[in-house]
Amino acid sequence: MTISPGIYRHFKGNRYEVIGEARHSETGEALVVYRPMYGERELWVRPLAMFTETVERNGETFPRFEWEGPSEG
Repeated sequence: MTISPGIYRHFKGNRYEVIGEARHSETGEALVVYRPMYGERELWVRPLAMFTETVERNGETFPRFEWEGPSEG
């Protein structure tokens, strides 16, 4: 599985910009490199499997992050 760079909305409402994918140097695990579109916008990584999973909240199932479109400018 791969992930497209662009803007994603977290199921709790905040927006994030995905920069791309990276690999863990020891395990080879696929990671997503992203930054929040608020605050200091520092870079974060999360395992690809976790980024693309679904979560349950109040009896409903949602994607953890949902693609909104390409990066803004």
